[in-house]
Amino acid sequence: MSGIVGSKLNIRGSGVVAKLGTDGQVLTSSGAGVAANYEDLAAGTSWQSVVTGSTLTAVAGNGYWINTTSNTCTITLPGSASVGDTIILGDYARNWGTNKIIIDSNGLNYQSDDDTYTVEYATDGLALGITYMNATQGWVPIFDDAVADAPVTGNDNGIFGFGYTGSNVSMTNLVNSSGVVASDVSGVGTARRAGSACEYGGDKGIVAYGYVSGYVSMSNLVNSSGVVASDVTGVGTARGNLAACGYGGDKGIFGYGNTGSKVSMTNLVNNSGVVATDVTGVGTARSKLAACEYGDDKGIFGYGNTGSATALSNLVNNSGVVASDVSGVGTARYDLAACSYHSDKGIFAYGDTGSATALSNLVSNVGVIATDVTGVGTARSNLAACEYGEGKGIFGYGWTGSYVSMSNLVSTAGVIATDVTGVGTARYYLTGCSYN
Repeated sequence: MSGIVGSKLNIRGSGVVAKLGTDGQVLTSSGAGVAANYEDLAAGTSWQSVVTGSTLTAVAGNGYWINTTSNTCTITLPGSASVGDTIILGDYARNWGTNKIIIDSNGLNYQSDDDTYTVEYATDGLALGITYMNATQGWVPIFDDAVADAPVTGNDNGIFGFGYTGSNVSMTNLVNSSGVVASDVSGVGTARRAGSACEYGGDKGIVAYGYVSGYVSMSNLVNSSGVVASDVTGVGTARGNLAACGYGGDKGIFGYGNTGSKVSMTNLVNNSGVVATDVTGVGTARSKLAACEYGDDKGIFGYGNTGSATALSNLVNNSGVVASDVSGVGTARYDLAACSYHSDKGIFAYGDTGSATALSNLVSNVGVIATDVTGVGTARSNLAACEYGEGKGIFGYGWTGSYVSMSNLVSTAGVIATDVTGVGTARYYLTGCSYN
């Protein structure tokens, strides 16, 4: 390929590929209506190991699952081909929309155009079959259709609670399935700040730990209607500035924090909302970090303060076991927040790098943190986040130099929206979790 700017854009389900020239104008739009029985083709295809590299030299008769979780992939087609040669490509991780594939037709035509055109496919979940027709048409897509994703799962509603307004508070604000934050609900439980919260039981939540006039380990359950229960006597070491997330589909984990010094201990939460005793810490002790779910049943702790800002992360498997440190990706910071989106991915956003920021970092469905995304919304720290709407997220409240109650919605694609005028009492060092 010559590298000339241009692309082929898939139109889902149409079999049409629009061809752009070097000036970006549409030259032709072709789609010969060639049809294929995918089942028959796949049955006669030699499927290869999953491809994770940035390049692939394809062989006729083979099928390839292309995993672009960490990088784009350039696929070089055979330098010579016979009529009827077929290659099938599939989006292994449903991530081509983030990291595309690029096809190098290697001197042969691709849908009648020579290989001075750049051929790109950037649709999540795409299955692409190409067959060599003749020297004039070259390689021709015989199907290019996005496979329907499994239904997005997750909790429909969220709750923000507790925090600090100049004094500790225990008020809460519910978030409905459209991401609308409701007005204050009178607090239940001991007013405190710097605790954390997570889901448990598939449809409920728990708020635990924090700071009153000293660190505490009490907890408060949130039922499936968003009602907060009275205090439960604490289990585990009293601490604040910790993080929490779900794991295993119906359980939770609290981890790290500050007891007067930074710690890395964790406490598991079973599917009845019971907090377990301390588990010896894994990973670097730190506070003021964040955590979220990913991959449907796993979690990740990330960023925080070890004495200075860090971008370290620690994965949590679906049994609640915390893994050792992963070198940081993205700008080191603390006092940020995180939530899941699209049921199997996560997002860290906002925080303090020495000054407030609105940067965000997406987490893939295999727990890989991506590089910084330029901030959207007002830069702030000490905020909270939760899932809502079975696949979307919301960041709310925080500190900009004063207490705020603004919020920012997160789409099912992980895109943060602009500020929404705040509802409820402005505060910071609060908690957030989802419930159903």
